[in-house]
Formats: sequence, C-alpha cells, structure tokens
Amino acid sequence: MADIKKQVIIGIDPGYAITGYGIVEKSGNQLRMVDYGVIETKPKTDFEIRLLTINEHIRSLLEIYKPDYMAVEELFLSRNTTTAIGTAQARGVVIVEAARANIPVYEFTPGQIKLAVTGYGKAEKNQVQMMVQRLLGLREIPKPDDAADGLAVAICLANTGVTASGKAVAGYQYGRYGYSNRTPYG
Repeated sequence: MADIKKQVIIGIDPGYAITGYGIVEKSGNQLRMVDYGVIETKPKTDFEIRLLTINEHIRSLLEIYKPDYMAVEELFLSRNTTTAIGTAQARGVVIVEAARANIPVYEFTPGQIKLAVTGYGKAEKNQVQMMVQRLLGLREIPKPDDAADGLAVAICLANTGVTASGKAVAGYQYGRYGYSNRTPYG
C-alpha cells in the first residue's frame, strides 16, 4: 500500500492587534490539529514594532512546523478603512515570511471558509467554531476566537485543495487565473 503524504497547513486570520493561527496536518482524508494560538500586540506600541512582532512570531512558527502551505483569510473591507489598512499591513508581513520560506500562499474569503468548514457559506461564527472542534476531534472549542478562525482557514485549504484560482494575488490586478510567478523578485 502506498504511503499517503502528510501535508502541514498553517492558517492565518490576520490582524495587527491579534493574528490568529492554526496548524493542521492532513493525511488522506484525516485532519489533525498540530497547534493553534494568537499573536497579540499591545495598542500603545509603535506600529512598526507591532508588525515586527507579528513577523517574528510567524517566522518562528514556519521554522518550527515547516508547513507545506499557508492559507490566509482575505480582507473584508468595512467602513473603518484605518483598521483595514493596518490589517492589510499585518497580512503583508505574514505573506512575506511565507515567501521567504518558499511556502505557497492561498487566500479565501470568509464565505469560502464557512462553506468549506460547515457546508454553508453564511454560517454563524459559533457554527464554524463547533465544526472546527468536531472536524479536529478537540475536547473543546479552541479559544480565543482568532485562534479558532486560524484553524478554520487551515481546514478550508485542507478541504478545498490547492488550486491556481486560490493563490494569493495582489488586489486582483493580475486576476486569479493564469498568474503564477514563484520566483523571487520577478
């Protein structure tokens, strides 16, 4: 019998105050939780130090767990553009670390994540959290919420698979199809 390759996936729920992460291992159709948690930065800390803190923690996680793939939640732009810009910058430092480690990055909308985890793209947050618990065979719902969200993002990639249309892109200017440039600087 052929050995089924295990894949390690890190899921990221980006934020500059709290970045949630979840690491899962997929072997065939089985998922196993490896680790989860949050990276928190203090509000009165200089913004560049907050980004550096996120960057260093992500780098450490990538060095420790050596994931095959990274999945990141796409930004949802609401009325608060200041928060959205800060979150986008936090997301950027996370993606840079994946590039540094030569880890392909995939992005998913909140609706895609909900659909992949619960089967319903408009599921409530608590439904997603309960399914994360159930799918990973955990005794309790992962806390805090941002860590559960990181696990949900990782599960989304595990359940949907890696596709060209899921690759992270820069604001859609390249479109989702046909753009693939895995070489640095060019």
